[in-house]
Amino acid sequence: MAYEYETLQTWFDRGVMTATINNPPVNVMTLQLYMDLVGFTSEVERDDRVKVVVFDSADPDFFIAHFDVEAILQFPAEEPPEKSAEFSDFHLMCERVRTMPKATIVKMAGRAGGGGNEFASSCDMRFGLRGKTVINQMEVALGILPGGTGTQRLPRLVGRGRAMEICLGSDDIDAETAEHWGYLNRIFDTPTDLDRFVDGLARRIASWPAEAIGLCKASINNAEMPWKDGLLEEAFLFQKTLRTPGAQANMRKAMAMGLQTRGGELRMGELCLEFASAANDES
Repeated sequence: MAYEYETLQTWFDRGVMTATINNPPVNVMTLQLYMDLVGFTSEVERDDRVKVVVFDSADPDFFIAHFDVEAILQFPAEEPPEKSAEFSDFHLMCERVRTMPKATIVKMAGRAGGGGNEFASSCDMRFGLRGKTVINQMEVALGILPGGTGTQRLPRLVGRGRAMEICLGSDDIDAETAEHWGYLNRIFDTPTDLDRFVDGLARRIASWPAEAIGLCKASINNAEMPWKDGLLEEAFLFQKTLRTPGAQANMRKAMAMGLQTRGGELRMGELCLEFASAANDES
């Protein structure tokens, strides 16, 4: 695949696709960046080589500042509003990173605001920097509201009351608070620590069978279903993974390399990488 975009630099290594946002001066989501993100997410969703997608930024102060307000001012506002029966392209882009059968990770070293925060919150995981990462939904202060998934995604991430504070307060939320609220998975003290952890996690996930990654992600997303429906779907997806070549190979290799022995069980994290690597070498 081409992966040629004006505001994104991409590179691929051992199952991990990294997309670096670079839209000076402050990574505003201009129409060009928006179109590039739509194109990239559509392209990477179809790329069977990719197991993990990492989004980061070339600007240490900004992940994505927010959607371009100049562009919003050009949106039609003369006629009465109409409720659409279909998702907007922005909603579809956010749903794509939420549902594609690949892990999606945001390395958020700087600020994410407005539509940039909505995009980041749609990804599977977010990691930040202490004293540096900030999120802000400024829309209500501008007289509008978060219209690119924010009012639906944030309550699911941080709870109703905290989502109200983020959206109605239109104030900066620091990294420590965002981590405490569950918006950020973890925060780190230095960019080096952030890079080391996220890059290691991405490579680790990319070691597992692609079918297991995609189906496990789908099952976790099903937690938004009613409890009974989610459990029934989980059982069905488990049956699907059981029938994949990756599952059979990895389970047999794990048993041969120490799974269910005292020594193997006491170092499970390391053992997972070892048997996955051995199974990959044989495939």
